[in-house]
Amino acid sequence: MKLLAQQRDLQAKIPDIEKCLDVVATLQAKKDTGEALIADFEVSEGIYSRARIEDTDSVCLWLGANVMLEYSREEATSLLQKNLENAKESLEVLVADLQFLRDQVTITQVTIARVYNWDVHQRRLQQAAATSPES
Repeated sequence: MKLLAQQRDLQAKIPDIEKCLDVVATLQAKKDTGEALIADFEVSEGIYSRARIEDTDSVCLWLGANVMLEYSREEATSLLQKNLENAKESLEVLVADLQFLRDQVTITQVTIARVYNWDVHQRRLQQAAATSPES
């Protein structure tokens, strides 16, 4: 169950990282064209505000555990790319581990069934030997 939870978390994390990369790329594109970026953001539940973002040389990334750090756009992009690659690699390893476990469970179930069937066969042989008249 722990591996499945990790898989769910990684599958949710990857689109978030990609979205952050898209936002940083949008900020860079707007800076290159000289346009201001108009953004609507949620202030509180159901309350939104509009902001005009001009000439941004840095972005703040939420790292978790109540930690937010300011990075240049280039540093933020490289950090997010690295995090995305790590998350995808972790997901690949996790999927391989889950497949291995599924295979092992199947092998174990087949082995148990074979042992059970062998035991049933042995009991029937013993019953047949016990009930047959010895000549």
